[in-house]
Amino acid sequence: MKVATWNVNSVKVRLPLLLDWLDAAKPDVVCLQEIKCLAADFPLMELRGHGYRAEIVGQKSYNGVALLSKEPARDVITALPGDGGDSQARYLEASFGDIRIATIYLPNGNPVDSDKYRYKLAWLERLRAHAVTLLHQERPFVLAGDYNVIPEPEDVYDPVAWREDALFRTETRRAYRGLVNLGLTDAFRAFHAEPHRYSFWDYQAGRWQRDEGLRIDHLLLSPQAADRLVAADIDKTPRDKDKASDHTPVWCELN
Repeated sequence: MKVATWNVNSVKVRLPLLLDWLDAAKPDVVCLQEIKCLAADFPLMELRGHGYRAEIVGQKSYNGVALLSKEPARDVITALPGDGGDSQARYLEASFGDIRIATIYLPNGNPVDSDKYRYKLAWLERLRAHAVTLLHQERPFVLAGDYNVIPEPEDVYDPVAWREDALFRTETRRAYRGLVNLGLTDAFRAFHAEPHRYSFWDYQAGRWQRDEGLRIDHLLLSPQAADRLVAADIDKTPRDKDKASDHTPVWCELN
């Protein structure tokens, strides 16, 4: 099973790129973020023409996540547990075969002196608590998405410049480590120790052309899923296309 995550930054704008990439990469399950549309406006017909079904949690103009799959999703959860009042479309989870897969769009958190940063840290804590619940079930799972977290200095082109940003602050990285240290495996790092491999490049200041990026899109695997892990990488191809998202797909393959 090939599982990928991609923040498409508007599924309507990126649809031609998305369809081309699905045909070329042939993932079994794709975790999309920032679809930026309501479920009723999601391009289901076009995706069905390429062999994919979709589960969607939409929000007009902002956020929004989706799970694309070749096989039907089962036991779908449309919100991260722990806060019934959270109306932002940031989490979607379902089963495919015996593997549980979630698509995650974690809050950005900037500016750090606002409620947005407190919301980000609280969201991370809710995700950690939910991961504990999933681990107790002793089943394979993948938590994939745009985490808006730079885990280590080698995951950003200029660690000093990003030191006080919500994506790289000590509190953010500590909360992320609290999640990973439950026993989860970073699929990309399991195969790639080399520094300065990125999944996001800002549109401004020629960041893509100078390869000045961030690694903020992650696939975290439970021990049962990590035992099946056979490959993982970042696919930079879509980022070099016209009208590209500022993110590019990250994928892993499981037996």
